[in-house]
Amino acid sequence: MYVVEMRQITKRFGDVVANEGVDFQLRSGEIHALLGENGAGKTTLMRILFGLYHEDSGKIVVDGQPARIASPKDAISLGIGMVTQHFALVPPFSVAENVIMGYRESLSLDIKAIEAEVADSAARFGIEINPSAIVRHLSVGQKQRVEILKALFRQARVLILDEPTAVLIPQEVEALFGILRNLREQGISIVFISHKLNEVMAISDRVTVLRDGRVISTIDTSSTNPTELARMMVGRETFGVTRQGEVATDQPILEVQNLCAVDDRGLKALAEVSLVVNAGEILGVAGVGGNGQKELAETLCGIRSPTSGSIQVRGQEMSGASPSEMTAAGVGRIPEDRHAGVVAELTVADNLVMEYLARYTSRGVLDKKAIRNYADGLIEQFQIKARPTDKTRTLSGGNLQKLLLARVLANHPDVLIAPQPTRGLDVGATEYVHNQLLEQREQGAAVLLISEDLDEIMALSDRIAVMYEGEIVGMLPVQEADIERLGLMMSGVLKEKDNAVAQI
Repeated sequence: MYVVEMRQITKRFGDVVANEGVDFQLRSGEIHALLGENGAGKTTLMRILFGLYHEDSGKIVVDGQPARIASPKDAISLGIGMVTQHFALVPPFSVAENVIMGYRESLSLDIKAIEAEVADSAARFGIEINPSAIVRHLSVGQKQRVEILKALFRQARVLILDEPTAVLIPQEVEALFGILRNLREQGISIVFISHKLNEVMAISDRVTVLRDGRVISTIDTSSTNPTELARMMVGRETFGVTRQGEVATDQPILEVQNLCAVDDRGLKALAEVSLVVNAGEILGVAGVGGNGQKELAETLCGIRSPTSGSIQVRGQEMSGASPSEMTAAGVGRIPEDRHAGVVAELTVADNLVMEYLARYTSRGVLDKKAIRNYADGLIEQFQIKARPTDKTRTLSGGNLQKLLLARVLANHPDVLIAPQPTRGLDVGATEYVHNQLLEQREQGAAVLLISEDLDEIMALSDRIAVMYEGEIVGMLPVQEADIERLGLMMSGVLKEKDNAVAQI
């Protein structure tokens, strides 16, 4: 009945128990979703199955026979393949060369014959890809297809996909789902790791939910719903956020005109970007990663200097201002990389006052009692699960994000720049961050939300701007937005300005 069984799998990393007595069964020809918060043990469990980690105790059975999987080579020989979020491809090589690499003894073979063989394999599995295409010229979605084809070419009957939609635009997600359904029809079993409940509901046959390293439930997808799955993931009811009615005014707080900037390599990253964010409004900036969003956030916060253009906060020209000058002008920023936004070895209290030390310094001496009292108040207000004296490195991702939110929001910024505010967070922490952003909106702040998650953009934004290759290629009210239209703009197919639509 089962192609893979994992029985009572336990795995520890020092004092941390990643998996405890986990039972997992995978049927032949099913798509089985693996759900859970960050740290729940999903990826660890699948890394054990693929031979990247070794279980401390428990048993793996493949096709009814006990299996010892000491390395990925062992897993591959058993017909198990894994596609991680970070692709292992050689950019200058062709698709066919990447597919065959490591599977054949040498690349000094008949390339045309190899390309024909890879083309036949791709056609058999319903994967549209050109075997002669150079990998560096492919989109992210196409690269993912190459990784899937690599596993299938090695006779994989079990395919593990770790957060496969995280880097895809909507059209690419649909294309991926089409491939997965076709593979299921051919009897291939798929483990689908995802935190997106709507995707799990759309693609999976069964769902196993992990919490704190243990299995909470395995259930048929047809007999559950997103609310029940979310409750099982975090152990409580109520999820999702509701954007209240119109709060936005016609009072512009942040005004950007013809902003240009270059990236770290000196190449143009922002091309004549213009946008306005009003008081009480969330303007969502959507786009595939690497299209200038990072540089936009850094430029608006004073971390990166613009090459030209204007940035005004409440009518005051701030172009080229330093980060401290931006903060003084009322601009708050949640760092995109939460780990880079703190000093890990300092305490929670130290990190909470890091940007405002002058307030707690008298004649060169820090008022540690005042800092402690301030930290106690923010820890309670923002529900941070930590003590003021704890080292920041001990905090989970969700609590680290709460610390950063507390540091910024306690100063009541007029403008809040929020790039990728929930990246890597579980459903509970994501809900908390969303509610904090909506609260800032209701208090009259101008919020610029930059996210690659279209569900997040659609749920929170009043208006949506789409970035492609450093430009704003579309701007529309959320009521007029739909996933397909946004996806076409994100992929560079459509350009919308002044209600005009054109092919790029």
